[in-house]
Amino acid sequence: MEMNQIRYFLAVVKYRNFTHAAHALNVSQPSLTTSIRKLEDRLGGRLFLRDRAGSSLTPLGAVILPYLKEVLQQTQKAMVDAKRYVHHEGIPINVGVGEGIGLFRISDAVTRHQARTPEIDFEIIVDKQNALLDGLREGRFDIAITSADAASELYRAEPLYSETYRVVVSATHPLSQRESVNLDVLVGNEALARVESDLREALFSFCADRGNTMNFTYRSNRIDWLLELVRLGRGFLILPETAIPRSKEFTSLTIEDADFERHVVALRYAHQPVRPEIRGFTQELARQKPALENAA
Repeated sequence: MEMNQIRYFLAVVKYRNFTHAAHALNVSQPSLTTSIRKLEDRLGGRLFLRDRAGSSLTPLGAVILPYLKEVLQQTQKAMVDAKRYVHHEGIPINVGVGEGIGLFRISDAVTRHQARTPEIDFEIIVDKQNALLDGLREGRFDIAITSADAASELYRAEPLYSETYRVVVSATHPLSQRESVNLDVLVGNEALARVESDLREALFSFCADRGNTMNFTYRSNRIDWLLELVRLGRGFLILPETAIPRSKEFTSLTIEDADFERHVVALRYAHQPVRPEIRGFTQELARQKPALENAA
């Protein structure tokens, strides 16, 4: 049994379609189909039923599914551990970061940690919550930094810090002369929003309670794209403190009539032992909040 056969089998299970699975794996469909047939020959029976609705597991496929999942997970973990031992020049810390988590607090913690332990290497990957949790289970991430909830029976959460949200405008925007602003003033301005933002629903609810509606003119999953629109004077953006650019091209304002706050945690997979260097890094992340640099 080859690892490619296992990966292809699990991809078809996930996408319920041979064509979609081949596309996701960046292989040709004939190659994927041939590998699945070889796996079926090895196991002695068909693994999938194919019809117009897609591909579904046969009873034999359902029986072997949990075993092949475990094989892939353990193989990936073995590769990660082997990499750590082979690369003697550094001990890598693999960090997954949720979309929307500000980079400045993380970069400050990395800098302090490497100053004390220069042999430590870092790999930081920004991704969606589901990808972070998958990465923790598969051993690709040592920790994940996020503000989203996760199942307590599978993941251990260590509180890192809490932060409030601020309004970000360009230094040339009319609101830039203020130190604070209330949401009633913002209702009349162009608003920008990050797709799936954990704040957007709270804003909708808050404004609705006051008889107002906040219209989001632009939406994107990329904060840097939205910030470029802000820099050009196209509206405002509401961001957590650690995501606000340290640039004189932007000004940030406190929100007078609402206290939007989020809590950031470091997640780790409950069945993975805590390495000393990971513990040291999370302690750096939890240290005092860095001063907010706000351009006048």
